[in-house]
Amino acid sequence: MKQGTQGSAGTGIGQDDPARARVPAQQRAVSSQELDGERCGPRGAARGEHTHSEPPIPHPRPVVQRASVRGQILHALRIALVSGELRPGEVYSAPVLGDRFGVSATPVREAMQQLAMEGAVEVVPNRGFRVVERGARELAELAEVRALIEVPVMQRLARTVPAERWAELRPLAEATVRAAGSGCRATYAEADRVFHRALLALAGNEQLVAIAEDLHRRAQWPLAGGPAPRVRAELLADAAEHLALLDALCAGEPDAVQTLVRNHFAGAA
Repeated sequence: MKQGTQGSAGTGIGQDDPARARVPAQQRAVSSQELDGERCGPRGAARGEHTHSEPPIPHPRPVVQRASVRGQILHALRIALVSGELRPGEVYSAPVLGDRFGVSATPVREAMQQLAMEGAVEVVPNRGFRVVERGARELAELAEVRALIEVPVMQRLARTVPAERWAELRPLAEATVRAAGSGCRATYAEADRVFHRALLALAGNEQLVAIAEDLHRRAQWPLAGGPAPRVRAELLADAAEHLALLDALCAGEPDAVQTLVRNHFAGAA
């Protein structure tokens, strides 16, 4: 997309979409004078005024507004990527996206830098960020890597985790079925991510969970010039595999778990 044609409509994010994320405008930053006054006690005390009738302020007020806004923007951008609203190959500027979300360009730029680190976008000097174009081969490679990591872990857990622990995860699997029924790719992607994260969390390895989640996010990004986004029936079939996987885990059947996980990742590709 050319810089001169971006505008609000050119961001690729629907203006009339009722489901789009709403991000509150940034709040006023706390000045250094206010922080200094609060560190020393009531604001009047910093000016030498009598403050015996004012309650003490035990701690300075934390400044967290920017991090909060940045996190919300990052979440909204990830949804836009998964849904295809941010289109592969298109360039988007931080100021234009900031106008779209009602915030300054700074938290948008920070969120985009995070997405660049994750490989979702790339920096285009003096223009903004281009959504990376991915092909079917990359998606197949991600599926292979996910299987290499998760299959042996899931087989081990099938042998060691009691059935009642797996049964506790059934509501999450059922939530993926409901999300698939909505037909919304972004809604299903989030429910799918939560379910897979809960499965791997039983391994007790936080590094494993973090790596697997990063691979999962990458696998959810749409292809450039590839097939159309998965339709509702395909999402429902994918979600049904979650229930089948839980049944195999509850039954303690490692071989069945291996087959189900491999087929699940291959189908997602």
